[in-house]
Amino acid sequence: MTKNKRFDHRLDNIPAIIWSKITQIDELKGQWIAGAWLSPQVLGRLKRSVLITSTGASTRIEGARLSDEDVEKLMRGIDIQKFTNRDKQEVKGYFELLENVFDSWKSLKFGENTIKYFHKELLKYVKKDELHRGEYKKTENKVEMIDATDKSIGTLFDTTPAYLTPKETQELVEWTQEALAEKKYHPLLIVGNFLVEFLQIHPFQDGNGRLSRVLTNLLLLKEGYLYMPYVSHEKLVEDNKPEYYLALRQSQKTFLSAEALAKEDKTDNETITPWLDFFFTIFLKQSKMAVELLSKENIEKLLSKKQLSVWQYLQGVDEATPGEIAKKAKVARPTVSQALDKLLRLKKVERIGLGRSTRYRKL
Repeated sequence: MTKNKRFDHRLDNIPAIIWSKITQIDELKGQWIAGAWLSPQVLGRLKRSVLITSTGASTRIEGARLSDEDVEKLMRGIDIQKFTNRDKQEVKGYFELLENVFDSWKSLKFGENTIKYFHKELLKYVKKDELHRGEYKKTENKVEMIDATDKSIGTLFDTTPAYLTPKETQELVEWTQEALAEKKYHPLLIVGNFLVEFLQIHPFQDGNGRLSRVLTNLLLLKEGYLYMPYVSHEKLVEDNKPEYYLALRQSQKTFLSAEALAKEDKTDNETITPWLDFFFTIFLKQSKMAVELLSKENIEKLLSKKQLSVWQYLQGVDEATPGEIAKKAKVARPTVSQALDKLLRLKKVERIGLGRSTRYRKL
């Protein structure tokens, strides 16, 4: 059976519970687009925070020990002696690669060359990985669950043999590219299938888990889920690490080996539903958190410092004109107008009157 038929078969019978989550995610995606008028300053602060959180979480999943505070210090150039060079090297590589994805995703083309380039960049500071950066594995590897002391506590599943890895990876990437271009399936199903299969192949000697999470950010950004840089996907995975491993194992243990596929064996029993259920549960939570950033409870996170002065002034008066606000809050009129526009959209204030007599008051 060809890869195309195999992957198509997996996505042809998706249960209703999975479709329900996809529908909810896309509704929230629409709400984020409608509210994507956040100030560059606020978005910049959120992105920086997520870079720290995601880097810490993604490397800890694989056994690193740096806290978010440690990651922040390291990226500010403060050396932390209590951690190994490997921990610090892995953190720096992940942070810089993810930052590149957040800043340049529009110009990054998903493909084999990009995947190899990402792997090279991910491990560029890790001395022990110098010989295999950006190169598919030459020896066999296994997916192991790592505990807090960086020790394996068991093999989750065997991966694609090294001699088949280039072919398997190429076929997976080409199917993913074609499926996304043709819109044959919902893009979330295509991305979900890519990730579970990528981790099954485990194409590189090391760094596959971290790389899969960077690729998750890239693929979802390219499919229009533009809040990826503002809520950490990696942190949600870390918080549900046992379920993450279990979902992978439950799906991947149903996959047939390359030898079985070569005999044209049927793949009726292959299923990625356990993985999709986990992946979409996590992504749905991430989507909800993104939309909550736009909510009235988070108003102070959405306004710049000067715009916040406008809001604080309005909380202490019954009503005021834009001119009064500018004078009393000591904020320029254009900034007052921007703040009022945001506060109106957030339903935090209401406009009274028209023209020169227009006044505003908090709701």
